[in-house]
Amino acid sequence: MAALTDSAPDMAGGAQPGPEPARVLEALELLLGPPADGDSAAEPSKERALCPETLRRNAAALEERLSGAAGWAALRQLRTAVLSRAPALAAGVAGPEPGWAAACGLLALLLCLKERLAALAAAPAVPAAPGAPPPPGADTLSVGQERALRRALRAAVGLGLLPHLPPGLGPALGPPPGSRGARLFAAVAALVELARLPALGAPLLARHLRLLLCGLCALGHGPAALCQGVSDAERAQCREALGDILDRVYQPLAVQELLVLQGQPKQRCPGAAPGWLRRLCGHLLSERLLRPSGVQAVVRGVLEGTDGGAGAEAAALDWRKCDAVGKILAACPQQCLSLEDYYRQVCPQILDLLHVQDKVSARQFQRVATSTVLSMAREQPQLAERLLLQPLLAPLRRCSEATELALQDLTAGAVLVPEAELGCCVEDVLKVFVVGNDSSSLLLGSLQPVLGVVFSLYSFARQNVSYLRSPCLDILLWFLEKAEREQALAVLGGLAGLSSHVPTLHPRCQLQVGSEGGAAVVLQETISDEDEALYQKISLEQCHVESLVELLSHCQKSGLAGDFFIHCLKELTQVAAEDEEAPNPAVEPGGSLLELEQHQARQGRKLLVLQLVAALCQGVSDTVFTDIEQVQQFLAAVLQRACAHPAQGPGAAAEAQTLAMAMGLVAAVLGGAVQLKSSDFAVLKRLVPLLEELSRSYPEPLTQELASDLRIAILTHGACSAGSLGTAAHGLMGTQPGTAAPSPAGRAPSPPAHRDSSSMGQSRGRDPGASAAPRAHSPAPGGLQELLESACDPQPPARAAALRHLASLVTQRDPEAVRLQEKLLQVFLENVQHEDAFVYLSAIQGVALLSSEYPERILPVLLAQYERPAQGKEDTMAAVTRMKLGEVLMRVTRALGDMVFRHREPLIRAFLRGARDPDGALRASSLSNLGELCQHLGFQLGSIIHEVTCCVTAIARTDPEAEVRRAAVHVVVLLLRGLSEKVTEVLRDVLRDLYRLLKHVATAERDAATVLHAQLALEELDAAMRRVLFPPQTLEKKIVVLP
Repeated sequence: MAALTDSAPDMAGGAQPGPEPARVLEALELLLGPPADGDSAAEPSKERALCPETLRRNAAALEERLSGAAGWAALRQLRTAVLSRAPALAAGVAGPEPGWAAACGLLALLLCLKERLAALAAAPAVPAAPGAPPPPGADTLSVGQERALRRALRAAVGLGLLPHLPPGLGPALGPPPGSRGARLFAAVAALVELARLPALGAPLLARHLRLLLCGLCALGHGPAALCQGVSDAERAQCREALGDILDRVYQPLAVQELLVLQGQPKQRCPGAAPGWLRRLCGHLLSERLLRPSGVQAVVRGVLEGTDGGAGAEAAALDWRKCDAVGKILAACPQQCLSLEDYYRQVCPQILDLLHVQDKVSARQFQRVATSTVLSMAREQPQLAERLLLQPLLAPLRRCSEATELALQDLTAGAVLVPEAELGCCVEDVLKVFVVGNDSSSLLLGSLQPVLGVVFSLYSFARQNVSYLRSPCLDILLWFLEKAEREQALAVLGGLAGLSSHVPTLHPRCQLQVGSEGGAAVVLQETISDEDEALYQKISLEQCHVESLVELLSHCQKSGLAGDFFIHCLKELTQVAAEDEEAPNPAVEPGGSLLELEQHQARQGRKLLVLQLVAALCQGVSDTVFTDIEQVQQFLAAVLQRACAHPAQGPGAAAEAQTLAMAMGLVAAVLGGAVQLKSSDFAVLKRLVPLLEELSRSYPEPLTQELASDLRIAILTHGACSAGSLGTAAHGLMGTQPGTAAPSPAGRAPSPPAHRDSSSMGQSRGRDPGASAAPRAHSPAPGGLQELLESACDPQPPARAAALRHLASLVTQRDPEAVRLQEKLLQVFLENVQHEDAFVYLSAIQGVALLSSEYPERILPVLLAQYERPAQGKEDTMAAVTRMKLGEVLMRVTRALGDMVFRHREPLIRAFLRGARDPDGALRASSLSNLGELCQHLGFQLGSIIHEVTCCVTAIARTDPEAEVRRAAVHVVVLLLRGLSEKVTEVLRDVLRDLYRLLKHVATAERDAATVLHAQLALEELDAAMRRVLFPPQTLEKKIVVLP
């Protein structure tokens, strides 16, 4: 090998030029004989076997051609020079064995070809003609020549290398052991020399790398018995050549070949690789792994050829492969100096696997990276956290509140975390934590400090169009699902601002919309205006609360939302207790500045808790509780507040309503709304001490009595229950299925009747889980009169429930309700004036249903009320009531449909009068109602269109309030939208006036919303005119059948 490596061809002293590559390839063809039919290089199975006689005959023909044929002298000289530098090949060519002689002849000719191609490549290139493409290189071979070269290489390897491999690597039968080592070294040396030239090395290493590696491994690292006739220096050259070839080839291919040579680790069949080869391949694979980008090379080498999981079996196999590769990468090789050095070298490459852009292999690489991270976290948690998880979470940690920023070196607006880095970090966290789905304490503990930043990013993405919303939500939900319940509640409290368990986004950092749909973290500018700073702070807190409620809406099935709701109620009780115990330094003189700051902090915490409770009640209250345990905790929190702080002061009404709702909930549960088991009663018995204390200490006697009845019902498992429990339960549930008709929950319950022994016996014999309440679609036991009384109940829930039950009776055309429709109308109209939204909306629904069922009787009364507000009322209250009646009239208009034409004139007259009212809000409401009515009437407007147009034009031009002008222009929009293609027919007399009005508003109006309405109206008008002037062309063909 030394002679082949260090020497250069003499070329006969340079007297004659060397042979052309075509001549060398012709000599190779002559030595091998003509190929079989077809492309023998592409299909080796069709190659004819080379028998010894054929090889002798071909060798003799080649020698004859070299010795006497014209044009072969240069090749003969070059071949002589090559054989002089390789004595083993020269001896083999002259030897008696035809196979080894042919192999040596082939290798000698291939070396000649290598010398000539190298000389041609070193020659200066011929410049291309102007405008012509560049000519191919001088060492470029044609397609036919490439085919002949591959055939020659296959024959040289098959005759010279394969038969001389030691047992276990090659065929069992071969030359005697004494000559095997020398011959193998001669063949390997020639092939290594060929591999140094790219033109010959590419086809050689692409097809015969495994056999060449076998030869180099056997000569360089095999036992001495396999290398007889090979010196130590030659073995050292083989070891050097092995490392050189492994470094030069495509690394995944090298990994694949080494894995094939290594074989199964526990394989003991006769054809298995020997132990020294398996150990050597393991060592070489570890070297491939420790190289730069070695991790990716190993992963590609193992996984190359799989399709990412097409089909269930392939997907399962893929996962097993990825897990196996992950465990291999997590194990430190023996030749590595220390475990920490190995992790320090490999961990950055593992994180790079998450960023592979190749769509075909990206999923596999991500699986391997995730599996490796999880394996390292289980085996070496400290190193994995320091070298894997912390770099993975570094962009999120950089902008966390717990990180100290060197702000003196940064200016306002400086980018702390670029958009690409932040988005990549979030996606990596999703892949490792959520997709990996390993809920170990290390992963949860490392993710918890950055959850505040992830939540801020999620809240920011909710307000903007960003792809980060979904991954941030998945990360938060995964943590809340996998963490212990106490830890999850603490994290939610930190996200809400109730505790400091979770560091949030740094106060000097600000999220900014990125250009690629992501977000970037920049340094926030200092706001000098205190009002602006306070506004931004309140807006941010409100946004975080809304985001938290939306986050909890995904956690209702697990019960986490209910537990956090109860946690907030307990916090509210604790804050109220602290607020009562601590003095108010703003009122008491002599308070220090520290006490004032503490008082402000308590007030801020109280407001935050109240905001959270209100948002949770509005957002997730309908399905917040999932079991009786949570219901008991909720009731315990409410009853504990009532025992500690009885309803007093300005918030007494709200406290009383909350307590009435809680006690009504207990009564409903005991009354059969929930099918209770014996274990559920054991949970409810925890409320008995609180109910007993409430029955003794609460200032209101009726509440005391109800608490005592509830305590008795719980202790007797519902066998003994007073009538007050049914009243409270019905008042809470209203018209829900399986319950009685609503009765006032807050009214004084009837005094408890004297319970004799017979009644007690009957109550004990009743099934405690059954409910004797009638169904919701039937009137209450007290009839319609009891519902009418409940509609005047002072408690809003009971009143609203009664109103909705009355509305359902109107829909069902109940005979008693039809008879008392005037009384029902009076009750509904009285409740329309109620200040509670739940009550007056229920009343509005009832009036609308009543009017749509009996419009001839009810509509005149409503119109009279709308045009003449009740006497003795304040102007503001009268305007609000008229606007509510306007909503009723609009609902009636929608319900009547085309039948509204019969009531066109009184409705339009009422709305036109309302448009002249002194109150601006009522004028805007009347105009909005007028526009919707015109949209429903369409072409049925008739001559009234002139009055409508004059009113709208005057208001849009002269009204001092922008909201009213906006409503006037909106009337035009609705009118044009309702008429659609009939605009020119219905509005032909006023169309020009409307167009001038819209152009005037679009050019002269200062209110942006009014201008927008005008532009919308102009677009509607433009579309209508285009449809009239340029009707769509329809291609029709008429077929007439002649008689």
